[in-house]
Amino acid sequence: MKYMNKVFFASIAIFISAQILFTPAIASAHEVYVLTPAQITQAIGIPPFNMIAVIQNNLHEFIFWAFVTILAIFCVFFISIIRFLERWIDPFFTKLRPYAPFVARVTVGLSFLAAAYYQASYGPELPLVNTYGSLTGFITVVLVVIGILTMIGFYARIAAFVAFVMYSIAVWYHGWYMLTYINYMGEIIVLLALGAHNLSLDNFFLKKKTSKMPLAGSVTNPTTINTESGDSSLTAWQKISGWIAARSFAILRVCFGISLIFASAYAKVVYNNLGLFTVMQYHLDKLLGFEPHFLVLGAAIIEILLGTFIILGVEIRFAALFFEFWLMLSLFFFGEVVWPHIILIGIPIALVMYGYDQYSIEGWFFRKKKYEPIL
Repeated sequence: MKYMNKVFFASIAIFISAQILFTPAIASAHEVYVLTPAQITQAIGIPPFNMIAVIQNNLHEFIFWAFVTILAIFCVFFISIIRFLERWIDPFFTKLRPYAPFVARVTVGLSFLAAAYYQASYGPELPLVNTYGSLTGFITVVLVVIGILTMIGFYARIAAFVAFVMYSIAVWYHGWYMLTYINYMGEIIVLLALGAHNLSLDNFFLKKKTSKMPLAGSVTNPTTINTESGDSSLTAWQKISGWIAARSFAILRVCFGISLIFASAYAKVVYNNLGLFTVMQYHLDKLLGFEPHFLVLGAAIIEILLGTFIILGVEIRFAALFFEFWLMLSLFFFGEVVWPHIILIGIPIALVMYGYDQYSIEGWFFRKKKYEPIL
């Protein structure tokens, strides 16, 4: 199994490259669900505004808010590693950690059920009929079955495999745009590796007793399966699934971060007039007191920074809570449809509950015996 790391990351690179090969014929992102198709088409047809020029035109404000952001990051970091706070708060998070996979599993199950109800996969801009045509009725039933099996934790690996096939089909049709929803793939990989884990019917009926199984990959329980020991009693699948299981939450974290970065870059950098149209339509510039182009720039930087922190494993809990707060505020203010955001609500909760895995930067460098940074 010494070559497993190279094989795994090569597979991820091939998977992402396959998405880039197919250019999507659609354009949307989470923050532009509120725009009409005509507005989206118009915004994409206009050349994006120059973000460097926006910085130059608002240099003083840019420097000030950059300083505030850096100061906030350092404050959160130093608060997170105060020893007495770790002693006080870490036991609470340690009790929550075993339930993080359950929250993530229920989240993705609810998302599939909502997709079936609203007749769209992953988001309203991807209607089932556009992908599956006359098979839409059958696919609706499949989505319902996947959602139910995932939520109750029964034959979860089979449900995850079918979900993996459906995501691959979506990649074939919609190309690199599916990076917007690669957070689904992160949870699918977790389910394939861990199965239903705890609080599931698989546990109850099959007597797996995984509810007491320590979570692989946390900084307090670095790994529970030695997949590189050369144990001949393990099958190839057991070795592979064990290797992935030890990295399962790291994979979920990275996929979630990629989805945040891609969605923000798509609507606020590459096609930044989408973000600008949203700002102008809801008068956010007047409400928040910023020049419209500068507001889009700032939102892009913050969202990309949050995604990067989650990918690297820096201030994971703070980044997840900060994102959750602004997501809820956005849903309330814009009156957006909730169902496409279910996975964006549930996964950050799971990340807060789980905390730092051994592959996160802060989890690696700042763990102290059984303690880890609190934010």
